[in-house]
Amino acid sequence: MKCKRCKAPAVVALPSHHAGFCPDCYKIFFARQVERAIHGQRLFSHEDRILVALSGGKDSLALMLELGRQGYDVTGLHVDLAIPDSSAAARAVVEGFCAEHGFALRVVELEREGLAIPLVKARLKRPICSACGKIKRYFFNKVALDEGFTVLATGHNLDDEVARLFANTLRWDRAYLADQGPLLPPENGFARKVKPLYRLSEFETANYAFLMGIDYHTAPCPYSTGASFTGHKKLWADLEHRSPGQKLAFYELFLKQGREAFAAQERRVGAAVAPCPECGYPTSAEICGVCRVRRALAGEGGGPGVGGDLDDRDD
Repeated sequence: MKCKRCKAPAVVALPSHHAGFCPDCYKIFFARQVERAIHGQRLFSHEDRILVALSGGKDSLALMLELGRQGYDVTGLHVDLAIPDSSAAARAVVEGFCAEHGFALRVVELEREGLAIPLVKARLKRPICSACGKIKRYFFNKVALDEGFTVLATGHNLDDEVARLFANTLRWDRAYLADQGPLLPPENGFARKVKPLYRLSEFETANYAFLMGIDYHTAPCPYSTGASFTGHKKLWADLEHRSPGQKLAFYELFLKQGREAFAAQERRVGAAVAPCPECGYPTSAEICGVCRVRRALAGEGGGPGVGGDLDDRDD
């Protein structure tokens, strides 16, 4: 196969785009997909201060590097989950990456916050992934607002977004379907949240990371075994293999034809959001989910019921 742009030997084949690319042209392809997402969805501009959530995985690091290469004002944020044999390695990768490329980095240590994930897992009577995600999003939003960033960017790729959309559709979860998309505007105490990689699959970001020489953290979270999104991704991978381009078509048609219908319904019936009386974080419950976690860790109850309100505007 020859490169679609320059006719040199291709190293990456993309059936969904009916194309193959050499290394240099693939980097151009990747950059243009990010640019198309940013400009097409009006995610942000070069005037914005962008906080990029960095897990240490390929997607978030690829996003950070590409935004930096495109001249955006980016700062990294890493949440150290304090998981033995996992978190230290991920943090080292993030710190090394930011040092290598000259990016500023903020680190939140959950152990210092009294919210180390192993402690949360031992106390709560519910799947840890839900509580962990809630805690991470809490600090993403808090750092973004407290430090004056105008945009919070995450490395969710097309596979992530399709799996989430599929899961929300299986449940007909109107609140999450109303909010799902590459842009969530700033409102009710939430920072603007964007997903510039939504047009790019996991395979495509992995190729970019390889070609750019990004050293990323590959070990899975030891607590994530059995997560439902993994199964959903496998189903969609099979469909994409049989019919290339279905993932992007499914997601973009939802953005064009489906999301607004759910958003309009939620505007009519959605729960009111107010600052949490204990920490000020926006919530539709009496107190926010993270404060309920803190209460549970302190032995004040709340273990089984943590979550379930509108603390989150995404996954």
